[in-house]
Amino acid sequence: MPAPRATTLLMIRHAPVVAPDRLSGRRDVEADVSDTAQARAVAAFCGTPDLIVRSPATRCAQTSEALWPGVEAEVDARLWEQSFGEWEGDWLADMPDLGPLSLAQLAAHQPPEGESFLQVTDRIAPALRDLMARGGRIAVVSHAGVIRASLGLALVEPPAGLAFAVGNWSVTELQGLPDGPMAIARVNWSPHDAA
Repeated sequence: MPAPRATTLLMIRHAPVVAPDRLSGRRDVEADVSDTAQARAVAAFCGTPDLIVRSPATRCAQTSEALWPGVEAEVDARLWEQSFGEWEGDWLADMPDLGPLSLAQLAAHQPPEGESFLQVTDRIAPALRDLMARGGRIAVVSHAGVIRASLGLALVEPPAGLAFAVGNWSVTELQGLPDGPMAIARVNWSPHDAA
């Protein structure tokens, strides 16, 4: 029986949204993919993946197309960003002050009519298991919250994922075997790191 095939997940955060001062979450906003140098650098860093998977969000579709023109990505609804419920579309400067919270408290906090970070983690865990079972080099174009939740799962401490910065156009790399632990190979790589 052949050994299980290792998997590398290249978790790519979408390009900047066109209205960066408002909370996007589940709002289907467009991305600004005009920085073709960034797109070329990220695509060169990632190479040719065996599979491209993305969130259903328009900003992820646009980013995927900018990275690999003409290559159709598989869509997985479990990779949507966190829903911020009633806060969706609000100005970031007007977000409520939650006061001092530990990472565990922040992860458990649920915005009105939205979902908590822990709920996001529960939603994406099966998606990550499914991807890890496929083997090979897989590009995943999604959102900061999804990538942070993936890091929390890899650390086996979901709230810890909130401690990571995840920039637009950045690549976070996870490695593993089917049904095994995930290793964090790199976090928040951007084309600027290569300059």
